[in-house]
Amino acid sequence: MFASLQRTDRLLNLFIALLAALLLFPTLRWLANEWWSNDYYSHGVLVPLISGYFAWRLLPRGERRPSNLGLFLLIASLTLYLLALFQRAYFLAALGMIGLFAGLVWVFWGGAALKRLGYPLAFLIFMVPLPFVEASSLPMALLTGDISTRVMQALGMDVIVKGTAVTLPNVNLVVGAECSGMRSIVALITLVAVFVYVAEGPLLSKLLLALAAIPIAVLGNVFRVSTLLAVADRWGVDAGFTYYHDYSGIFFFLFAFACLLLLARLLNCREIRGDLL
Repeated sequence: MFASLQRTDRLLNLFIALLAALLLFPTLRWLANEWWSNDYYSHGVLVPLISGYFAWRLLPRGERRPSNLGLFLLIASLTLYLLALFQRAYFLAALGMIGLFAGLVWVFWGGAALKRLGYPLAFLIFMVPLPFVEASSLPMALLTGDISTRVMQALGMDVIVKGTAVTLPNVNLVVGAECSGMRSIVALITLVAVFVYVAEGPLLSKLLLALAAIPIAVLGNVFRVSTLLAVADRWGVDAGFTYYHDYSGIFFFLFAFACLLLLARLLNCREIRGDLL
């Protein structure tokens, strides 16, 4: 009889897993397509892997304390998910899906487990393409172009900017969305979110480090565009946009991250948490 109950329990769990997979499939497919086609979120595929690793390291072993309180979060998240899915608002559906995961942890493992897994679950937000990121690219490009030209003017370069058009003595350029630095900003914020979680250090230091990610990324991109203007002015548009433009992004991203690591040391965030190794 006991073996029969175990078999029934396994079949029920399998049925629930299959039902959940069917329910979540449209949103998971949308996420996979965004990770593949959206340049701002090409790193998104790594987020659930990192979150899953954190959860695996932190999930209490043999400490399941199911709680019916989690049903409130589960039902609310399921309602949001279904409404968003019906409206094809996949961004909201993805957020609802994260809420579903949190509700399931609360129901089956309890509030203590949810508290331990709160950050890994919240980190999943970084896999969801935010609707305002792409819309912010052009304003950021305009800001970057304006600051970069002012920097080069201060250094003696004869350069004029009007909107997205940049005029150099020998060439005319257009500062497009690719020069906004939004890809670096999104990727750097995600990387910093991982770093502040795995690093040991005062909470205030971690908050300061997280807040510093955006201005450091913006300044790094301004430096990149400024040097791009210098290369285009000195060696021509082909050298600037065919070679330097394509490869400089990686260099300045690593430079920005190195600046954050240096800041982390200054803020006394130097050790890695032992429970995540």
